[in-house]
Amino acid sequence: MRTVTILGATGSVGGSTLDLVEREPERFQIEALTANSDVDGLAAIARRTRAKIAVIGDASRYQALKDALAGSGVEAAAGPEAIIDAARRGADWTMASIVGLAGLEPTMAALSCGKSVALANKEALVSAGSIMIRAAESAGARLLPVDSEHNAVFQCYEPEPGRVSRIILTASGGPFRTWTREQMRTVTPAQAVKHPNWSMGAKISIDSATLMNKGLELIEAHHLFPIGADKLDAIIHPQSVIHSMVEYIDGSVLAQLGAPDMRVPIAHALAWPERMATPCARLNLATVGKLEFETPDEERFPALALAKAALAAGGARPAILNAANEAAVAAFLGGAIGFLDIASAVAEVLAQYEPPAPTTLAEVVAIDAEARQKAAGVMRRMAA
Repeated sequence: MRTVTILGATGSVGGSTLDLVEREPERFQIEALTANSDVDGLAAIARRTRAKIAVIGDASRYQALKDALAGSGVEAAAGPEAIIDAARRGADWTMASIVGLAGLEPTMAALSCGKSVALANKEALVSAGSIMIRAAESAGARLLPVDSEHNAVFQCYEPEPGRVSRIILTASGGPFRTWTREQMRTVTPAQAVKHPNWSMGAKISIDSATLMNKGLELIEAHHLFPIGADKLDAIIHPQSVIHSMVEYIDGSVLAQLGAPDMRVPIAHALAWPERMATPCARLNLATVGKLEFETPDEERFPALALAKAALAAGGARPAILNAANEAAVAAFLGGAIGFLDIASAVAEVLAQYEPPAPTTLAEVVAIDAEARQKAAGVMRRMAA
């Protein structure tokens, strides 16, 4: 039996992971579950799965969680340090799905145990990729990509040096793929979170709408599959049937196809190196009918160009990009700035400063904090 910890159990990725785990109770045992503030949701999951411990990030909710778990035999804990401790419990397999940079320290704690860590938190790898990869190698941990694109590459990738000539990540194009810049000027948060193919959380849905998500994924791919930034590419594929492709030096291109359901890549990582059954819809290409592709328009969607430039520059640029984008997306969701202002705000922050490349987690956190502070100033000017 494989022990499982889910960091971010009440989110969409956590829910998909639990759906798979609970279908095979003889195969998986829940070690630890964490959530940010949803006490009721966390307690219900912990009781149902007989988890050993449940941790709520908001320390003020400890008593509420303890009361909700009374008589269940599930241990309760609270606070950011308790989440890190939960990640350090050494489960055989950990799902790292805490959104944003808040997931960085728990993910690093899980990697330190030298087990398998399934990564659904792209912001951590974008901001601290080199640090995370070194930590995984040092501990002998296995980093398993769960993003559908990176998991697709993982399934098609032959790591022998010199074989791969290009990695191509696909993007649906989001809900505004055919919109003009003028049309996007009045986009509302409610419109932007309606992804045409995937069911995801608000932050990643906005990133998909701006195409920043694809830029962040290119930076992730650079760390996960070290073939060189110049060999990474992205293409618009509205049907979301092909999730990524790997091109080899002989001209062969291997692609992973499947229904747009996060349970497919999660199941691959959960059972790896084996396979497991899922309830996901089976792909019927005759029903799909046709597969379309187009080059991303970086003038209408400048966030992608910003991410590519940050990848090429390296150093602290990806961390600044990620922090400014998180702040701008939160401001847009809160109604403080417009949709087109997201990329504009990120560009302004990137132009304001360039600290040295981070070598420690503390330095990553400091860069992130300063970038958010600068982003706040930029957005105050935008709103004035």
